[in-house]
Amino acid sequence: MSGPTTRVLTVLELLQAHGQIGGAELAERLGVGRRTIRRYITVLEDLGIPVMTEQGRYGGYRLVAGFKLPPMMFTEEETLAVSLGLLAARQLGLADAAPAIASVQAKLERVMPANLKKRVRGVSDTTRVILPRGEPSLDDRALQTLTVATEAARTVGFIYHSPERGGIDRQVDPYGLVFRQGRWYLTGFCHLREAMRSFRLDRISGVHLLAGTFQRPPDFDAADFLSESFLSWGRTHEVSLLLHTDRSTAATVFDFHSACADQFEQCESGLLLTTRTDSFEWFAWWLAQLPFRFTILTPEGLKEALRAHANHLLACCE
Repeated sequence: MSGPTTRVLTVLELLQAHGQIGGAELAERLGVGRRTIRRYITVLEDLGIPVMTEQGRYGGYRLVAGFKLPPMMFTEEETLAVSLGLLAARQLGLADAAPAIASVQAKLERVMPANLKKRVRGVSDTTRVILPRGEPSLDDRALQTLTVATEAARTVGFIYHSPERGGIDRQVDPYGLVFRQGRWYLTGFCHLREAMRSFRLDRISGVHLLAGTFQRPPDFDAADFLSESFLSWGRTHEVSLLLHTDRSTAATVFDFHSACADQFEQCESGLLLTTRTDSFEWFAWWLAQLPFRFTILTPEGLKEALRAHANHLLACCE
């Protein structure tokens, strides 16, 4: 269970859900003593929430009859934004996301007016958000720990599993997190290399907070840094493509306002794209999803990977 504030709110949630619940059961559910439960009840009363206490063998705590938290005042647009956000969150590669998202949606629906509750359920039943699937995570709590560390400006330690060098202990000042093309990335200052680095979260394990703190550079943009780092990572392969499309159509796939804009060059036959990748197999999978024709100019390794991917797709049709 998390900190005291979260536990107090959990007591309120349990009282709303059960009507009346005993002190012993509350203590057991929250993993605290009955004296601590009484203190939490006092906090709720100080906040103006009317809690009734009944003594005796079958006693316990309950909210005053008829008491409900005031409904949340969402507009139609805000309701749609919240619903789509919850749908997208299910696709972000978080192993424990499903129960947390279901809990959030249940809490929102409980305090929403009937018309907005119907809208939320309608969006959930009829709308799907499909994001690229990344590699399985080595540490299911890595993202949560890194989010806390980034917000609190705390240095973290972890093991980074490199395909070439195996597991290496790292200490990093986390500046930001980015979800890009099905993968989570951490950007920050690496104490081992004494330089800025980007790390794939699916190669990280054993993430933990350290005592050190840091100050994030002003106006730092994690997404821009990640885009730039793609061009400079060691042991990557340079890729040259001719995209048979115009710039406006390509803009539906690429962000021309990011640091990657200079990778595209207009030519007579379309757009020339020059970039790098550390995986021909992943890049071939990504190319297969483009909504327009393309020609691989270099390298041969990418052409072979795309042929293998195409043969795999054809075999699935037999």
